[in-house]
Amino acid sequence: MEKKFRITVEGKQYIVAVEDISTDGAQTLYPEPGSMSVVPQGAPAPTAPAPVSAAPSPAGAAGPGDEVAPLGGVVQTVHVSVGQAVNEGDKLVSLEAMKMVTHVVARRGGKVISIAVKPGDPVDAGQALLTIG
Repeated sequence: MEKKFRITVEGKQYIVAVEDISTDGAQTLYPEPGSMSVVPQGAPAPTAPAPVSAAPSPAGAAGPGDEVAPLGGVVQTVHVSVGQAVNEGDKLVSLEAMKMVTHVVARRGGKVISIAVKPGDPVDAGQALLTIG
């Protein structure tokens, strides 16, 4: 099948004939009209089943005073200690993921009640790192 195209290069127009030499339809440059299916807007999109976590985080479900890991990675530094008073925005833990360091900061002020991780520990996203009371 041959298709003709008009192209313009530096203001000059050219007519180019392109021949499809493929033997199967998978290599066609343009799909045939009507060959693609489209989901109507009113129809609900198919939903995938909820992902199943491989294992629950060792700390369990995070409570209201827990500061959690925003992403999976390795604990690089714990900047606070048990009993220390912290203010909202204070740096608590530094996580390393893919050679990038992310700092976990306090979402509220209070006193550090417990620390569930230490430098070198791997953590999952959503895992409780420490508790502020």
